[in-house]
Amino acid sequence: MGKKRHHFYSGIGGQAVLEGIMMKNGEKYAVAVRKPDGRIAVDLDNHQGILEGNWIRKIPLVRGIFNFIDSMVLGMKCLNHSASVADGREAEEGEGAGDKWLSALITCFAVALAIGIFVVLPYYLASLLNGFVRNQSVIAIVEGGMRIVIFIFYVCGISLMKDIRRLYRYHGAEHKCINCIERGRPLTVKNVMRSSRLHKRCGTSFLFLVLFVSIVLFFFIRVDNVAQRVVLRILLMPVVAGISYEIIRLAGRFDNILIAIISAPGMAIQRLTTREPDEEMAKVAIAAVEAVFDWKKYLQENFGYKPEELEDASQGEGVFGEAAVVEGQSDI
Repeated sequence: MGKKRHHFYSGIGGQAVLEGIMMKNGEKYAVAVRKPDGRIAVDLDNHQGILEGNWIRKIPLVRGIFNFIDSMVLGMKCLNHSASVADGREAEEGEGAGDKWLSALITCFAVALAIGIFVVLPYYLASLLNGFVRNQSVIAIVEGGMRIVIFIFYVCGISLMKDIRRLYRYHGAEHKCINCIERGRPLTVKNVMRSSRLHKRCGTSFLFLVLFVSIVLFFFIRVDNVAQRVVLRILLMPVVAGISYEIIRLAGRFDNILIAIISAPGMAIQRLTTREPDEEMAKVAIAAVEAVFDWKKYLQENFGYKPEELEDASQGEGVFGEAAVVEGQSDI
């Protein structure tokens, strides 16, 4: 076919859920879940983020904060939905006011717990060195190192759970699908399985950047009062998230040696948060992509494929048929 193979940004992103994948393209997203009877249930919906369409969402650094919050809210919603489908229960028609408040409380609790574990705890542990180390710069570096170590131990610890190990495999399937099309390959099971399970725009890489940026930023905080130091660290987390988002955004759009160096640590940690999926998991990921993204048009426009070439490549490998149940527009 004579195609020049290179990386081209697609704009789609996703998340692993219980026994499935969520894929998002703009405001449209789909959750594909393997049901107990073996079929793939694909539910479509739209997600309106905070201040969606407002000019504030376009401001660099600020937009990352809103995107992070939106991802947390949508991720929790999709996880709850996938749990009901994977267990063989019918998905509820929509969320009541009580359900939305409960989801909001759970999300807030998760954020507070993360801040406690990855911000406050490392600071407390590092502060124990005050009686032995006089140099505050050294203590700040130790605090940052502890933050990264705690994160790695956390990732490894939860991987001991059977459900999390399967989640990591679906995480790998999600990355493989996006890498497949962004590298100019038709979205078939064979091509997905031979694609990389690591991706520069992964949430794992984002979280590592949050940790790294916080080390740099907190290094320059010089206040004597302990309470003020802790409060400042918490208040600066939105700033840290905003900076990290801009870096991960650049990483997704460019492919050069500088981006490779910046992305390397996060990609390394992804080896812990992703696992190789099987072909059935790849089919679930493909179903989620095809529900929200016209990959054939994308490959024609960006990689020069002809329609008949894509039809020949994907013939017999579609997952929408007897294997998939497309539920259509629904309130997930």
